[in-house]
Amino acid sequence: MKEASYYDKLTEDGVRCNLCPRECGIGEGRSGFCGVRSNHGGILYSETFNHLLACNMDPIEKKPLYHFHPGRSILSIGTRGCNQRCLFCQNWEMLEAGSPGTYVTSDEVAAMADRGDSVGVAYTYNEPIVSFEFVLECARKVHERGLVNVLVTNGSVNPEPQDELMPWIDAMNIDVKSMDPDFYRDICKSRLEPVLEACRKAKAACHIEITNLLIPTLNDSDELIGELVDFVADLGRETPLHFAAYHPCYKMTIEPTPIETLLRAYEIGRKKLDYVYLGNIRGAEGGTSRCPECGATVVERDRYETSAGGLDGNRCSGCGNDLPFVV
Repeated sequence: MKEASYYDKLTEDGVRCNLCPRECGIGEGRSGFCGVRSNHGGILYSETFNHLLACNMDPIEKKPLYHFHPGRSILSIGTRGCNQRCLFCQNWEMLEAGSPGTYVTSDEVAAMADRGDSVGVAYTYNEPIVSFEFVLECARKVHERGLVNVLVTNGSVNPEPQDELMPWIDAMNIDVKSMDPDFYRDICKSRLEPVLEACRKAKAACHIEITNLLIPTLNDSDELIGELVDFVADLGRETPLHFAAYHPCYKMTIEPTPIETLLRAYEIGRKKLDYVYLGNIRGAEGGTSRCPECGATVVERDRYETSAGGLDGNRCSGCGNDLPFVV
C-alpha cells in the first residue's frame, strides 16, 4: 500500500478522500465507496499501488480509440475497484475482486510496454482513477521511455487530481453513460455533471474520444442521443463519438441493443459530428473513417483489424485535408 493523495483529516482517526466527487468520509479500518482507498490509523492508503489484476497487449481500437495510432498495439492494465456501481458493468469481476492481484512495479509496467509494436500503456478494464497514485507513477515512467499513456475512464474525478494527471496523459476515452442525471443516480450511483466537466478539461489537454453504451429503454431515446451529440459537438465536431451495443451483464437483464437503435444513433450523430462509430457489433458501416472534406475512406476497420491506407500522416491521401488523427 501507499499513502494516498488528496485527502483531509476530519478527526483524530477519520479522513475524507477528495479524489473523486463522492468525497467519502472514511472511518478507521474502513474503505471508501471504491473499495480500494482505506483508512489505517488516520492515514488514507491506496491498496492497489504496485498491483495488477489484468495485463494484456491489445489493439488500441479495443479501448476504443480510432483516431490515436490506428492499427497499433498498447499494453493494457487494470487493477480493482470503481467509484461507480453501474448495474450493467462489463468488468464486475474486477470490481468485486478480493485479491489485490499480482505485484508489479511502475518500472516493470513501463518495460513491458516498451516491446514490439506497442505505443505505450492504457489504464483500463476497471476505473483507473481509483488507483490514481499508481497510474501517475506508471505514466511518468512510460513517458520517460518516449511512449504514450491512455486513460479509459468514467470521468468521475475531481478537478485538482485531473489537473495533476493530465500532463502525463496523451489520450482519453471517456464513457458518458447518459445525458440524464437520473440515469447516473439510479443506474450508476454517480453524478453526471462532474463527468461532463472532466470531458471539457480533457478536450483542452489531450486527444479524446467519447463512448456511449446504448441500453434499450434507459438511455436510447432520440432526445438523449441528441443531447449527447450536442455536447460532443460543443467539444468540437471532429471529436469521435462511439455508440456501443449493450449486452446483458452483471445485474441487468434487459435485452441486447437492437442494431436498428445503433443505426438510428449513427444517423443522429452524423448530422453534427464528423466521426461517429458503432461498437460491439459486426457488419455495420460504423467502423469506417472518412475524410469530411472529400468523403474518401481513410481508415477501414473490421472489429480490431485496421487498414489506414487512406492516411498520409494525419492527412487525407486523396485531397490532402488535415484530419484529427494522431499517428
